[in-house]
Amino acid sequence: MRLAHLTRRFFGSLRPGPPRAADVAWVESVLEPGEYDLWQRMPGADRRHSVAVARRVERLLAGTTYAGDTRWTATALLHDVGKIDAGLNTFQRVGATLAGAAAGHDMAESWSTKRGITRRVGLYLRHSELGATRIRVAGGREEIAAWAEAHHRREEWASTGIPEAVTVVLHEADDD
Repeated sequence: MRLAHLTRRFFGSLRPGPPRAADVAWVESVLEPGEYDLWQRMPGADRRHSVAVARRVERLLAGTTYAGDTRWTATALLHDVGKIDAGLNTFQRVGATLAGAAAGHDMAESWSTKRGITRRVGLYLRHSELGATRIRVAGGREEIAAWAEAHHRREEWASTGIPEAVTVVLHEADDD
């Protein structure tokens, strides 16, 4: 299942261009101005992915006490914003993911102090913490920053302050 998901993500990321205009307008209605500015800096493929995740979050939360709370769709929209720091293309991201799997994510901090592609791989592997920092600096909502920081580490979800039912939906919608 994970391989199928990653394969879809890979081929989807090869398609050029931004999200549809209607999706961009929807995103602007969900995000606060500083958050929207961050989202706009993301590459087209990442913005399209974030819209798809946020739409799934909306569907999965429909009919619950959390439905209609834009914090959760905003959280989905910005969960990967830290990837902009690395500036990697799709093929480089595949390489970075494999490097992280082979060497361990513990190497990311060390790599991010180097130069060239090694630095960029390190930054990519640290996208969670870097994204959280970007969101906070931009004046974004704390729930969004907390999820961006913790979304790949299940053991930290409870410390985000986000209701458990919402963290499960955010994870399921992203399927990373």
